[in-house]
Amino acid sequence: MTCVAVTARVVVDPVHQTRSDAIDQRWWDFLDACGLLALPVPNDVTTALRLVREVPIGGVLLTGGNDLAELGGDAPERDRTESALLDEALRRKLPVLGVCRGMQLVLRRFGVALSRVRGHVAAQQEIVVEGRERVVNSYHNWAATDVAAPLRVWATGPGDVVKGVRHATKPLLGMMWHPERLPAALAEPDRRLLRSHFGGES
Repeated sequence: MTCVAVTARVVVDPVHQTRSDAIDQRWWDFLDACGLLALPVPNDVTTALRLVREVPIGGVLLTGGNDLAELGGDAPERDRTESALLDEALRRKLPVLGVCRGMQLVLRRFGVALSRVRGHVAAQQEIVVEGRERVVNSYHNWAATDVAAPLRVWATGPGDVVKGVRHATKPLLGMMWHPERLPAALAEPDRRLLRSHFGGES
């Protein structure tokens, strides 16, 4: 079974003065359904890189949550960790999937500007994926309306917002919706996509 490194959001507890790493529990069932084994990765650059170098992983999943620090987010350690993991994956030619915030990180890595958008927080939203309409969810306030090479758009949403990108030559994908939060019937295209992208078991 392919093992995929999974990044975590930073949760700040002002009462106890703690900063915790957290991953939505729905990812475990979703990734299992994709034939993938999840390896949680902490928001510490040194530890994260040691893990992905010493454990045989087949890819990196950059999950959602937390705005990027440059957009007002309060988790710069996550930006540093995910940027280092993206560098490591690109160097080793490992598949990468960026989900929501993860795709935003990928966009910024390739110089794509992000702007604030309205109307993109909804449990259901119609988008166009490679010419076909489908219903997903949407939980973001920042997005791009255009990209440049080497990225290509494969999904769009209302207002010409870019909902999915892929790299022209590298195994790098991004999606602005959360497949782990979708009902099983709506998430099947995403399960097929992840199995193909990461080489998960059918």
